[in-house]
Amino acid sequence: MRAALAEAKKAYDADEIPVGAVIVCRNQIIARAHNMTEKLNDVTAHAEMIAFTSASNFLNSKYLQECTLYVTLEPCLMCAGASYWSQLEKLVYGATDEKRGYRQISTAITHPKTLVKGGVMAAECGELLVDFFRKKREQ
Repeated sequence: MRAALAEAKKAYDADEIPVGAVIVCRNQIIARAHNMTEKLNDVTAHAEMIAFTSASNFLNSKYLQECTLYVTLEPCLMCAGASYWSQLEKLVYGATDEKRGYRQISTAITHPKTLVKGGVMAAECGELLVDFFRKKREQ
C-alpha cells in the first residue's frame, strides 16, 4: 500500500485527485499508476484502469488471476467492474469512498474468487484526499 500511496502523492502533485494503485504479482510490482483524468482529459483514466492495462501488458494476458491490486481509495463501480473482468486474486484498498465506492450498491460486483480487504492504511490514504479537496475549496 505504501507504493500505491506514493503514486497517489504523484497525482496530488499533478493536481489530480490523489488516488494511486499498484498491482503485485508473485511479490513483484508489475504496474504502478495514479489518476490521470485531467492530464489525459479522460474520465476513465482512473489509477486502477491504468494499472490494469499496464499489468495486462506486462503479463501479456487479460487476466490477472495471480495478482493483487493495492489502491488508496475504494474503487468506483467502473474500476470494480474492471477488476471483476480481470479476475484479480485480491483487492486491497485504503480509504472508504462513501459517495462513489462500489460497495454503495447492493449487488456484489467483484469477482466471486477475489479476496477483498479494505481499510489498509486508511488514515494516511484518506488524509491525502481530505487535504486535496480542502485546498480545492480554498481556491
